[in-house]
Parts: sequence; C-alpha cells; structure tokens
Amino acid sequence: MTQRIALVTGGTGGIGTAIVRYLARQGHKVATNYRDEAKAQAWRARMADDGIEVCMVPGDVADPESSAAMVRAIEAQCGPIDILINNAGITRDATFHRMTYQQWIDVINTNLNACFNVTRPIIEGMRARKWGRIVQISSINGQKGQYGQANYAAAKAGMHGFTISLAQENAKFGITVNTVSPGYVATDMVMAVPEEVREKIVAQIPIGRLGKPEEIAHAVAFFTTDEASWITGANLAINGGHYMGW
Repeated sequence: MTQRIALVTGGTGGIGTAIVRYLARQGHKVATNYRDEAKAQAWRARMADDGIEVCMVPGDVADPESSAAMVRAIEAQCGPIDILINNAGITRDATFHRMTYQQWIDVINTNLNACFNVTRPIIEGMRARKWGRIVQISSINGQKGQYGQANYAAAKAGMHGFTISLAQENAKFGITVNTVSPGYVATDMVMAVPEEVREKIVAQIPIGRLGKPEEIAHAVAFFTTDEASWITGANLAINGGHYMGW
C-alpha cells in the first residue's frame, strides 16, 4: 500500500482515535489537531506507547484562519495531505424552543463550517496532484433527527450535502468524497450516559449492542483505498440496523 499523508480532525476523541490508529497501522503518516496542549501531549504519549507516531498541530476547525494555519503546519512537517477525515464534532443539546443562538452556532461552526474551513486549503493541492480521499463523519441523527438536537442534526445532515456536491466537482481529478454516518458507538461520551438510558438505546438496535469505534474506523479506512476509487458521493450508515434508509 502506498503511504499517504492523512489528516483526521478531532483525532483525539473516541472515534477519532480509532481512525488515527487504523490509518497509521495501514502505513499512512497521520496528523491531527488539538486545542488543549496538556491533553494532547498525554494522548500522544499513549499513542506512542502503542507504537503510533502522530503529527500534532494546534488548530480550531471552527475558525477558518486557524484551520488554514493548521493545514500549512501539517504540510510543512509531513508533506501534502492526501486523505482528509472531517471528524471533529461537538454537541450543545437543547430543545429548539429553549436553544440559544450560541448553542446553535457553536455546533454549526464546529460540525459543518469546519468542513469548509479545513477542506478549502487542501482541495486545490489534491486537484493538482489528481488524487485525494475526503470522508465526512456524519451521524445517524443527521438522517433520522433527534429530540433536543436540531443544531446537531442540521449540521450532520448538511455534511452529506457538502459531500455530494464536492464529489461531483472533483471526481474527474481522482478525488473521492464520501460520508460515514455512525449510530450509537461505545465511546467515553456515550458510556458516561446513565445505564438505564443506554439500555433504552440498545433496545432500539436490531443487532443488540452499541458499535465499536474500530468498526467505524474500518469503514472510513475502506473509503481511503485505491480499491474504493469508484465510490464517491456515497453515505455509509453504520448503526447496527438502528436506522435503515435507502
């Protein structure tokens, strides 16, 4: 397999960490961003203990200037970015009639506008080199909606609209653009939910369990291969049968 330079935004989170590990073990040189220096260095040390070296640079994906600086720093240290995984995301849950503008805009900026902020300074290089892989990490809730998550569902649904437009514009340049929409995955955030709430979620999943971060990472990595070069504009739902759409 050809070694590529891969940027995974939000790579220190549960799903992000799994994606970083998977791509690194495939032989790619992987980079991610951080905002908290101390937490980032602790995470990097844990990865190094597992034999995985990660290029880490500061960067706030919600801010276009910070995102552009992050991309420049990664490319200066590692080389041109061939694979981009737009994974960074946050929640600010509230029912819409109580939601503040700040709760709305924080989620839109980090989950959706970040796709523009990070992809824009990368896409021209991919087009010039005539090869690229871009994957958005959306969510089951961008497909079916969720009570108390109008902001999150809107952002996650918007990510796939971004995917299918970008896929059309860049197919002839050897660039594929796809979306992965995970269901409920056993990350630290989900496992912190009260057990009785988790049980109600699992009861709605035909397979009968939460997903594993590694299962999401496997699907993301599939989209980044040469063998997946005829797949673009697709959305792969990975949710244990929790939501089944066309």
